[in-house]
Amino acid sequence: MAASPTPRPNLPDPDGNPAASSLAGLQLPLPLAVAYSGGADSTVLLLAAARRWPGQVQAIHVHHGLQDAADGFEDHCRSTCAALSVPLQVRRVHARHASGESPEEVARTARYQALARAAREAGLHAVLLAQHADDQVETLLLALSRGAGLPGLAAMPPVFQREGMVFVRPLLLLSAQAIRAWLREQGIAVVEDPTNADTAFTRNRIRHLLLPALAECFPQYRETFARSSRHAAQAQDLLETVAEEDLARMGGTPAITALQMLPRARQANVLRHWLRKAHAASASAAQLEELLDQVADCRTRGHRIRIKVGAGFVQRQGERLQYGADLSV
Repeated sequence: MAASPTPRPNLPDPDGNPAASSLAGLQLPLPLAVAYSGGADSTVLLLAAARRWPGQVQAIHVHHGLQDAADGFEDHCRSTCAALSVPLQVRRVHARHASGESPEEVARTARYQALARAAREAGLHAVLLAQHADDQVETLLLALSRGAGLPGLAAMPPVFQREGMVFVRPLLLLSAQAIRAWLREQGIAVVEDPTNADTAFTRNRIRHLLLPALAECFPQYRETFARSSRHAAQAQDLLETVAEEDLARMGGTPAITALQMLPRARQANVLRHWLRKAHAASASAAQLEELLDQVADCRTRGHRIRIKVGAGFVQRQGERLQYGADLSV
């Protein structure tokens, strides 16, 4: 017996969509896409975007293939987009992680690559993501738990570029409660990812156990945490500017003598910036401290520097530092 088609959803009353006000003042390059999972957050975003820019919005659904329910998610997305007359692209990705890799990071990377590629091929100029205020708080708390610096404490930026595409998060000031309350009021069906209830994942433990406690103790925590993240982002922007100026004075790559003339904290700032921007590498706190010690001790021509960072090595080449394969082999 053939499977019954997924029922076409009733179109909601557009008034009152909490995502609408988040999009009202945005001036974005058109046409654009919404990353659409079929869940609550991306549903309110898609509905608001389709109304804000009629005929200029497409949806992109990434099928990770990591759980049995994934095919049902795709069917739901197709049905909703058909009812809205919004074109839909479905991209299937291989997001299985290897030993030692973070499954969340592997899935995230695959998702961004798929979204950017689909948007470029369709001639779209931006992709809207549906992360909201609760997601931002979870990201900040995860960063704090890992002892992150300013980039981590800045949490998720509202606008960024990745894989050659502009990504925008317009809902970062909107709570999950407001989103779900409106969906219930409108009787809008959404997909529920069963893994979201699995407290084996740290982010889910934060969502289900910690956020309710925060709400009880600090009712305005979303707003105050967001303010702290904005302060961290502003401070990080300033540090990036200083690092770029210091590196430019060195000719674009770290020079040992010039580094030694800077305070240690400023040396660290330059080296972190150089590794991240020029080589997409990130040194741990211990690796960076070791590198700074080696730079401080580098007073003779024969002094070697060789520090493992990420997939490569920071090594001395004459009076400069370079990053890449191990030169000693």
